[in-house]
Amino acid sequence: MPWYFYLLELLSGLLLTNGIPHFVQGLSGHRFQSPFASPPGVGESSPLSNALWGFGNLAAGFVLLWFFRPQGSQAVAGWIVVGLGSLIASVQLSLHFGKVRSKT
Repeated sequence: MPWYFYLLELLSGLLLTNGIPHFVQGLSGHRFQSPFASPPGVGESSPLSNALWGFGNLAAGFVLLWFFRPQGSQAVAGWIVVGLGSLIASVQLSLHFGKVRSKT
């Protein structure tokens, strides 16, 4: 498998994980931090913008995973890379949102 497949699998894990909190908060009707707020990533955006941002992240992650899904003899390594992308996003998002939300 070419090296860029692993990079795109990592990106799919990042996008899928990033989409979850935005989509859930948007569906729940809660304001939440997003890149569209002021200041970006710290201020809170409307539930609609979070639902759309979360859906966009989930859709992009699934599209990447569809076209660059782990398969063949390298499938295990590929799924580990997807999981690693998810883990990286989980740690980064929990640290960021924990800091931002503890100030409110």
